[in-house]
This record gives sequence, structure tokens and C-alpha cells, in this order.
Amino acid sequence: QVQLAESGGGLVQAGGSLRLSCVASGRTLNRYTMGWFRQAPGKEREFVAAITWGGGSTYNQDSVKGRFTISRVNAKNTVYLQMNSLKPEDTAVYYCAAVRSDVLPSTSSQYDYWGQGTQVTVSS
Repeated sequence: QVQLAESGGGLVQAGGSLRLSCVASGRTLNRYTMGWFRQAPGKEREFVAAITWGGGSTYNQDSVKGRFTISRVNAKNTVYLQMNSLKPEDTAVYYCAAVRSDVLPSTSSQYDYWGQGTQVTVSS
């Protein structure tokens, strides 16, 4: 079983930056696609970004393109989400997720393992 743990959230002013980390334990993430999702109060969980095992293919939600970057270091069983130019609309609990795949799923039902989430709050 894969255990995921997110960290790096916090309170930041609009225009600022944060880097989220997700560390996996229990298994290595060999051949696993990793994704980031977020959920704002009163809203459904939505896809943010995903990355394949080799890191050669990524996909970002349109609203974060040019601002967020997903990356991974497989030797550390870790995936990152670098968030720049943050906006109040980015405020949410951010979750990382994993699935053994060679493609880039963008719906939560396609992922098998989830972390507990980390809060990101962007103030104006």
C-alpha cells in the first residue's frame, strides 16, 4: 500500500509563491503517475496537474498554466508542486494522489492513493 504525505502549505499574499511536497512510503513509485488536486470550501475537488513516472509528460489545468509546475524526484519518492503568482482563487486544500499508469489521468476516480491534504490560503 502507498502512503502519501503532503507538506508546504500556508498563508501567502497574492503574487507570492509556495512549493508543496508529497512524500510516498510503503512502496516506491516506479511506473506511477502522480497528480495534484485541490478542493476549495463548498466546491468539488478539481484537477490541478499530473506527471508521468519518467517526468517526460506533464499536464496542467488551464487556470494554472504558466504559474504552477509539477515535478518529481523518483529517488526520493517525492513529487512537488511549485506555485508562483498565487491568486486568492487558488485558496484550497491541496491533495496529492498516485496511480500506476503510463498516462495522465485528470479525474479523482482514476487515482488509487491519496494524501490527507495541505491548506493553501492566498490573501489579497
